[in-house]
Amino acid sequence: MSQDSAAVPDAARKLAARRRREIVAVLLFSGGPIFESSIPLSVFGIDRQDAGVPRYRLLVCAGEDAPLRTTGGLELSAPYGLEAISRAGTVVVPAWRSITQAPPPAALDALRRAHEEGARIVGLCTGAFVLAAAGLLDGRPATTHWMYAPTLAKRYPSVHVDPRELFVDDGDVLTSAGTAAGIDLCLHIVRTDHGADAANALARRLVVPPRRTASDLGHQRYLDRSLPEEIGADPLAEVVAWALEHLHEQFDVETLAARAYMSRRTFDRRFRSLTGSAPLQWLITQRVLQAQRLLETSDYSVDEVAGRCGFRSPVALRGHFRRQLGASPAAYRAAYRARRPQSGAPEPALRPERAERPERERAALGSERFSAAALGGHGLAAEVADATKPPSEGYATRLPETPVGRGAGRPVLPGQRERPVG
Repeated sequence: MSQDSAAVPDAARKLAARRRREIVAVLLFSGGPIFESSIPLSVFGIDRQDAGVPRYRLLVCAGEDAPLRTTGGLELSAPYGLEAISRAGTVVVPAWRSITQAPPPAALDALRRAHEEGARIVGLCTGAFVLAAAGLLDGRPATTHWMYAPTLAKRYPSVHVDPRELFVDDGDVLTSAGTAAGIDLCLHIVRTDHGADAANALARRLVVPPRRTASDLGHQRYLDRSLPEEIGADPLAEVVAWALEHLHEQFDVETLAARAYMSRRTFDRRFRSLTGSAPLQWLITQRVLQAQRLLETSDYSVDEVAGRCGFRSPVALRGHFRRQLGASPAAYRAAYRARRPQSGAPEPALRPERAERPERERAALGSERFSAAALGGHGLAAEVADATKPPSEGYATRLPETPVGRGAGRPVLPGQRERPVG
């Protein structure tokens, strides 16, 4: 979450006289998913004054000509068109139908006009692509679904994309990550407008947590093999697939470049243009991900895990593992296993030869100070004493999980430092 939310940025404008902050316009497009679309409709469109939630006035606006089709082939009929946005002090774009399509120019013009007149503009999930297309995210921090963050960063290099946040509040422009994070952002808006009591009352009615952070979910520690959709049809896809299947072998980027029949320099450029990440950093993250799986599902020693993930030494594994997950491999495994019986997962059978662990590993299991944020994805945060925040890393070293820097998109792993945005 973004500490920048505590103060409205200089770019914020005074709200035009005809606009009211409590009037919320929700901009719907054909092809938009119904879940994301329903979030702001439910939060801002139902009168819950009996529960202590101040009332908003909702204007549901069609962003393009009808019919508006949504999930399951349902057709929606919006009572208002783009002209109604001129009265709203808050404009929400729940989601955009396809990250490969350009939004309608008329809708982008309406968003720009609303922003110029001081309206608060909100993009939920892939709605960030609409805000970016309108130029409203230029030079600003923003987030979106982690799977599409590299594409957003690559397509709009002036946007500071951070896929590790549940949502980012930059004053008059706000964005959220995937699906459920839209609820978090809408609750944050209610909290900003009417205080914690109102937001808590609304959360109780919706039966959701009143305030979540990326650390609560382990969002910032979620690693995944997924890459942007565009790579599927590219010749490099075969090289990427080979790399994922041979992570247990020791090979480097030169090996991948040779398999692609490219020079190292050309391969680096092509790989970065497709994934938003340098190939070396992507490869390191995939090896760490594989190590994470083995630590969770096997009884291999840390030394053996390092060898089975293609690291040249256990020292290399420990260094990269700590930088990306905020804990040593031994500490991660200990905390994970401590939690597993409570989650109902079966305990793996221990190999007899692993009954006696090296002294240095047993010491690490007992004395490691690990990060609650790093282990939160497995419900371990509450069990970790003296939790410390992992060091902030540049996107170049944390791949799927690190922020995508301006002009240098890189693969994504969700979660970041805690800021008053979530």
